[in-house]
Amino acid sequence: TQAECLQSIPGVGPVYSAGIIAELGQNNRFSKQTKIAKYAGLVWPRHQSGNTERQTTPRTRSGDQYLRYYLIEAANSIRLHDPVFAKYYQKKYREVPKYQHKRACVLTARKLVRVIFTLLNKHELYQPAKMV
Repeated sequence: TQAECLQSIPGVGPVYSAGIIAELGQNNRFSKQTKIAKYAGLVWPRHQSGNTERQTTPRTRSGDQYLRYYLIEAANSIRLHDPVFAKYYQKKYREVPKYQHKRACVLTARKLVRVIFTLLNKHELYQPAKMV
């Protein structure tokens, strides 16, 4: 089931998996993981004029706030249990001087969206990547 797929990720328990599944609805509703991210409001719009593109843009404030909450909280929990997510979180944390934790959690949640999309579409359990 969908809950078993999500609960196979270390750090995702019955509450986070139930919340994510309830907010996502049917897993065939989204054809790409980018659509889930946009639905959750985990995207940054591009601002450009001519050949110039703005480097810092604020995250979109639209989207399903409850799904966004569950994804960000689950990502924060996963980083404590999975070394791959912990390494990614630390990398993103060190990239900026301000709002480090919040930004790193949101970007880790974005990574989690890709994992969730793959697990639910392939009906597989999470296999932790080997650390090299």
